Amino acid sequence: MCMDRTSYADSLLPNDPVLSHVLRTLDEHGLPQMSVRPMLGQLLTVLSRGCQRALEIGTYAGYSGICIARGLAPGGRLVSLEQRERHAELAADNFRAARLAEIVDIRIGDALEQLEMLVIEGGEPFDLVFIDADKPRYGLYLETVLPLCREGAWIVCDNVLARDRVLDPDNQNPTPAAMRHFNQSLFHHPRLTSALLPIYDGIALMRVGHASD
Repeated sequence: MCMDRTSYADSLLPNDPVLSHVLRTLDEHGLPQMSVRPMLGQLLTVLSRGCQRALEIGTYAGYSGICIARGLAPGGRLVSLEQRERHAELAADNFRAARLAEIVDIRIGDALEQLEMLVIEGGEPFDLVFIDADKPRYGLYLETVLPLCREGAWIVCDNVLARDRVLDPDNQNPTPAAMRHFNQSLFHHPRLTSALLPIYDGIALMRVGHASD
């Protein structure tokens, strides 16, 4: 029996006991397996390599956060935003199991409100942002997070194909309609150089450019 292409790519990665533990905890807590796929996790580790500050919107059980935190430079930190307290508590346990808890700051609450707090707080800009949360609000997340990013920062968004529903222009339900508009807007944005990768459920990859005066 032949593997599909994504399963083949994932199979190339060595077994990772830490990430396997995260997946087991989801089953143990009766939560769906909605973590990022292994090769996307590996991409996040590659992009975070040497970064000092990273931001994640949507912590869930901590799988993607672990992948990001592993690549950070010495002294680097990850800020992870999660709306549900239950998910944040599980992720905190998994970060501790991965021995990464000291460099991860989990903030619980509405992501837009938390982003606005980060704007108010100031601080060093982010080198990497990963967005994997409420799909209809991706556009709002992006515009709110851009002032927090340094020039040259990477922004990665997961699930931008919305289970292929964006491919049907007649599907005007909130999520596919919002994601269709979001995807189209990326290639006209004055601060972004973007690519859309049609793997898994679609990944948008963006590089932040200079802010215009």
